[in-house]
Amino acid sequence: MHKKEVEISNLLTEWKNSKMQLEVLFREREYKNTKLLMDKGIQLFIQFLAWSNDLPVALNESLNFKQLEFKPVNVEERLAFITSRPALYHSYRQLSELMMEQEKLFVKRNILKKASKPNG
Repeated sequence: MHKKEVEISNLLTEWKNSKMQLEVLFREREYKNTKLLMDKGIQLFIQFLAWSNDLPVALNESLNFKQLEFKPVNVEERLAFITSRPALYHSYRQLSELMMEQEKLFVKRNILKKASKPNG
């Protein structure tokens, strides 16, 4: 596995752990305790989005969504909704969907990359 693939694997593991904690918090209606984990999840998603498009991650800068080749549908609007209301359960569901969609796109991209390489 390449270094980037290992980093993405670690990032997805980190998201999985955060997601499990968030599920418990939302189930127990502890909304005020979700913000920190949701902020972390949003950062993980942005990082994943950048990495899966071969871009460096600058957490202080915003991504230029138009330059991204592999991204979920309506990612900009969906991310804006999530970041404006991170304590809502719907935002958590939306973030989970974005992560899942991006993971599928990342796998698809890797398959296309391998298929385009000449057999040597």
